[in-house]
Amino acid sequence: MKVSIYNRVVVALVISGMLVMGASMPASAQDNQEKKQAKQQRKAEAQQSQEQKAAQKQINKQTRKKVVTPVVQQTSGTQADQQRDLAEQQRKQQAEAARQQQQSQQQQSQAAAQKQAQKQVNKQERQEQHRADQRLADLKQQRQQQLAAQQEHRQTQYRQRLAEQQRLGRQRTEWLQQQRRMAQYRYQQQYLQRLQQIRLQQARSYNSSYYYAAPSYRYSRGGNNYETNQYGANLLRQAVNYGYEQGFRSGQADREDRSQSNYRESYGYEDANYGYSGYYVDQSDYNYYFREGFQRGYEDGYDSRSQYGRYSGGKYSILAAVLSGILNLESNR
Repeated sequence: MKVSIYNRVVVALVISGMLVMGASMPASAQDNQEKKQAKQQRKAEAQQSQEQKAAQKQINKQTRKKVVTPVVQQTSGTQADQQRDLAEQQRKQQAEAARQQQQSQQQQSQAAAQKQAQKQVNKQERQEQHRADQRLADLKQQRQQQLAAQQEHRQTQYRQRLAEQQRLGRQRTEWLQQQRRMAQYRYQQQYLQRLQQIRLQQARSYNSSYYYAAPSYRYSRGGNNYETNQYGANLLRQAVNYGYEQGFRSGQADREDRSQSNYRESYGYEDANYGYSGYYVDQSDYNYYFREGFQRGYEDGYDSRSQYGRYSGGKYSILAAVLSGILNLESNR
């Protein structure tokens, strides 16, 4: 009984289990099916997602390519322009450097040529200066020889004229005494005495540097032109001043003697060697300018006036303007 019950229980359990299994099997298969489908769906979705991602990636890549390419091209173009500009700048710099170098070479060549030319010019100038110095030395020597010959000729003329004038002076003295022109007689005696004193003074003061002094003045007389140095110019000025002084005294003497005005009758005017000793200028030049001063001094002395000169420091002297007008000396410098 017990076994039967037990068997029935076992059978019942087996049937129950089979029912349960039968019931559960379809459910498990369905679940598996659903899982499989879900898995396939997920797989498909994943694949689709990957494809979408791949497509999107491709799209993004193309988009970046489209965007980046112009920039790259532009950048590449800018770099090329910069390279060209740099190359052009370098070319210009090289050309400028070459030009400057060429210019420097030309300047150096010109400087060398100029230096050589200047050197040649300097050499020629030195040679010319040497020739000029030699010519000047020759001229100086010739002039010294000429001046020495002139001086000797002047001394000879002066001695001859001096002897004649002394003879005439004695004759004029006697004549004045006979005419009782005592004021003019006293003037002539003073003239002769002072003439001898000045002659001795000038002979002692003669300066041999006259031979080496170049002509520095020119003057004209009687339509002829003459040249003289400083020594000669000073002597001509002295001739006019001495002439004025002696003429003034001679005019005063004739006025005191109540003689007629006549400067040509005066011994001083005829002699005209007062202050001359045969040096520096020709006797004829000295005589001419002495008489020019004498005439004006005589007129002032005879008329007791000061038209051409003045009295100062114990002596009579001609005015500077009158002196300049008589001599008309012009400087050669």
